[in-house]
Amino acid sequence: MKVAFVAGFGPITRDGAAARAFWSDGLGIELEEPAPGYLTNDTLDGVRAFALWPLAQAAESTFGSPQWPADVPAPQAWLELDLGSVDEIAPAVAELRALGHRVLKDPTEEPWGQTTARLLSPEGLLVGVTYTPWMH
Repeated sequence: MKVAFVAGFGPITRDGAAARAFWSDGLGIELEEPAPGYLTNDTLDGVRAFALWPLAQAAESTFGSPQWPADVPAPQAWLELDLGSVDEIAPAVAELRALGHRVLKDPTEEPWGQTTARLLSPEGLLVGVTYTPWMH
C-alpha cells in the first residue's frame, strides 16, 4: 500500500456544542456545517480536510447504525489516508487483513463519491483507507 496524502483529520465528537466552542470559538478555526452536526474546514493549511465528526455519524458510516458497537472501542479521532486510485483500496484492505488488522468496513463508495474502508489503529483512531476523487 502506498499512501498518497492525508485526506483529512479531526476529532470524533460526543458533545457538538462543546466541540464547536473549543475548536471554532476557542482556537479560531472557521467551520462550516454541510450536514447537521458535521463541522468542517476544507481550507486549513496542512490537511486537505479538518472536521468535527459526531460519533453517531461515524458509527452510521462505518456500521450502518448511529450506535457505536459496544465490542469496538469508541474512537477519539479520525484520520483518512488517501491512496493513488480507487483500484488500490481493495488490495490495501487485503494487505491490512493479512497483517492481522481488524477491518471494520470493507471498501464502499460513499454517497458523496469517496471510496472508503475503515479500521481502528492501536491508539484508537478511526482510520480510513480512502480514494477521494476531487482531491486528486
